[in-house]
Amino acid sequence: MAAAVILLLNGCGKELEVYNKPADYWYEKMIGAVSSGNLEKADSYFSSLQSEHISSPLLGEATLIMAQAHMAYEEYLLAEHFLDEYNRRYATPAGREYVEFLKIKSKFLALPNPGRDQGLIDETLRGVSNFKISYPHSVYMPLVESMETQLQLARGSLNNQIANLYDRLQKPKGAEYYRHIAPVTWIDDKDISPANIPWYREVFEGDGSSSWYDFLIPKTKSVVSMDDNESK
Repeated sequence: MAAAVILLLNGCGKELEVYNKPADYWYEKMIGAVSSGNLEKADSYFSSLQSEHISSPLLGEATLIMAQAHMAYEEYLLAEHFLDEYNRRYATPAGREYVEFLKIKSKFLALPNPGRDQGLIDETLRGVSNFKISYPHSVYMPLVESMETQLQLARGSLNNQIANLYDRLQKPKGAEYYRHIAPVTWIDDKDISPANIPWYREVFEGDGSSSWYDFLIPKTKSVVSMDDNESK
């Protein structure tokens, strides 16, 4: 009976603290946690591997695995952290090219709603430009250029929406300014399909041309956005 009680308590109790294990122990534990989708435990096992075996040859591969795991679960900031760590400590020239590609991909995937993060679009496009300069013959170039095209279209669409807003506010100079920021001139507007906005977002965000709350926008002149000729 005593043995049964001990087994029951061991089964129901918290996991005992484990330390001072070989590198392959922590590596296998990390892989198991990643495979089961428990990234919190995987991060913990990775930390144990890193702290107990700072010079282990398994660390480079483990770092890249954690980056890809967090990317797969849409945790893009954590993914970029691991990618930067891999670049800093373990990357060979060939490995650095792959990691820079993954960083662009991570930023691209972090933009499900491009209209909400203009800064991230610009940052990702700068990363694309740097990649094309550093690795002009990269095997990843077709994918990078595909992402670049979609980002340019997203930026052009966003700028056009802002310009339309200035039109509705009767601010022609503001509208003209945004229409001249990196315009998409290499494709006919008629060949561009606008992004499909779910109805529950369109209710609040509009479709880029008008919004249900247009009547709430004041018709008075704004001091901050006043045109030059209006301020005289």
